[in-house]
Amino acid sequence: MRLLNQHQCVVLVGETGSGKTTQIPQWSVEFAATTAGKSTGVACTQPRRVAAMSVAQRVAEEMDVALGQQVGYSIRFEDCSGPQTVLKYMTDGMLLREAMSDPMLEHYRVILLDEAHERTLATDILMGVLKEVIKQRSDLKLVIMSATLDAGKFQQYFDNAPLMNVPGRTHPVEIFYTPQPERDYLEAAIRTVIQIHICEEIAGDILLFLTGQEEIEDACKRIKREIDNLGPDVGELKCIPLFSTLPPNLQQRIFEPAPPNRPNGGIGRKVVVSTNIAETSLTIDGVVFVIDPGFAKQKVYNPRIRVESLLVSPISKASAQQRAGRAGRTRPGKCFRLYTEKAYKNEMQDNTYPEILRSNLGSVVLQLKKLGIDDLFPLDPQLAKMLIASCNHNCSNEILSITAMLSGESTSQTWAEFPLDPQLAKMLIASCNHNCSNEILSITAMLSDLGAVMAEFPLDPQLAKMLIASCNHNCSNEILSINAMLSGEPNEARKAADEAKMRFAHIDGDHLTLLNVYHAFKQSTTSTEFTSKDYYINIRKALVNGFFMQVVQLHPSTCLDHKPDWVIYNEFVLTTKNYIRTVTDIK
Repeated sequence: MRLLNQHQCVVLVGETGSGKTTQIPQWSVEFAATTAGKSTGVACTQPRRVAAMSVAQRVAEEMDVALGQQVGYSIRFEDCSGPQTVLKYMTDGMLLREAMSDPMLEHYRVILLDEAHERTLATDILMGVLKEVIKQRSDLKLVIMSATLDAGKFQQYFDNAPLMNVPGRTHPVEIFYTPQPERDYLEAAIRTVIQIHICEEIAGDILLFLTGQEEIEDACKRIKREIDNLGPDVGELKCIPLFSTLPPNLQQRIFEPAPPNRPNGGIGRKVVVSTNIAETSLTIDGVVFVIDPGFAKQKVYNPRIRVESLLVSPISKASAQQRAGRAGRTRPGKCFRLYTEKAYKNEMQDNTYPEILRSNLGSVVLQLKKLGIDDLFPLDPQLAKMLIASCNHNCSNEILSITAMLSGESTSQTWAEFPLDPQLAKMLIASCNHNCSNEILSITAMLSDLGAVMAEFPLDPQLAKMLIASCNHNCSNEILSINAMLSGEPNEARKAADEAKMRFAHIDGDHLTLLNVYHAFKQSTTSTEFTSKDYYINIRKALVNGFFMQVVQLHPSTCLDHKPDWVIYNEFVLTTKNYIRTVTDIK
């Protein structure tokens, strides 16, 4: 509190179990209530929805208040807060959306950015936005909190803000490595779960990290089958999946107690099989054993060919340490790393590559412009225009050098003007190029009227423009339905969804097939308007407005029965082979 009184920004490094996520926000509420300021609200951001919800519930219990009154949370599609709320936990993306309607964030006296070491896209943008806000609001206090933060870099970014270290209350964790690399980490992980459950004589639950929903669901089925085959003499093992698209009520199952022990002494346990969302913030009581295969899914974007891929990649040392720390939150534990010690020391990166350097920044540029941040390129408008255009001709490095000479600076100095990393500048340039082509930005990289409207929608620029264009073609309801279906993947019923697509397939492509499926669900397929030719033409016009930069021509050698000259596509999937998904015929 003394540091907050003396400084506008404080960087706080707290070890796992230090209470930074639950206690510091409560103290901030007291600080806001007892010091002079325009407002008394406190916001604490979390990178994940399940963390925001569970921590808000925990803090509400500690403060002995009902969740949604003095303490609440805000996540996408759900706001559990009210006029009385003084402490709000929220995802970093939700605070960013609030900043678009309230650029000065007048409602808040203290803002805490938790888990800053994860370097999510929204957290990085918030740091840049809040740095400008605190210059204009002397009463606003900012706390950057993390378990493993590169403190020097962030202190420097926030004008040498003071650093505070908070020791944790973690218990010792014994680390085990495999002597040789595992050929199949999923098989090894399932085998390790069974061995722990059978052989470990101490009670305690298991936390297994895997990469995605399909892998998690497959692992849960196989673990259950293996345990059932062992007979009634083995203790019960309850398998609980955890991933980001799981409904909130099912996510809360991770806090359920383990099954009771058998009368014959068989130990009852639960095993939580999770993606990396269980790495931080969450304290799952009872976890003693952690199994870490060393992999996670990462989003990677190539701005040159506009392809975004979700690739299984090795984790960083920082993530490995966070995973191991999950075993020592409440008592001594064990971490089984399914990779060699040599791989950990010599092959893993120290920190996770920031999301902002491997993401499509089209929406980011739109949000920054909407927030009033116009100087993305600290250059003369004509030079900025030339630099943006260079991306189309694969010569951005050369044009940058020319730009630097015309500006009287070195290339390295020009790159240094861009925040965080030179790679970010290249990503921003490509995104501005795309947005200029989409008429979202003017030729001088200023936000157009169309771009200002699009920024209000929490959608990718292509989907937002398609939605706006639908008004001109009298098909807004239909484009809304297509947008919603493109934004949601029915992973739990993928087979049924594919069968529905086959039943209601439309000759002109997948977007119209999705609409057929939706209308069949709504029992409106008998509508004459729905089956009219002009109806489909208008929808395709709206689709082209949004996806006109995602147009491909089929190769003459294709063997399709229906062979359109051109199609638009929703996404380019880069796996072992390259595919375009969700395509529609255009003329």
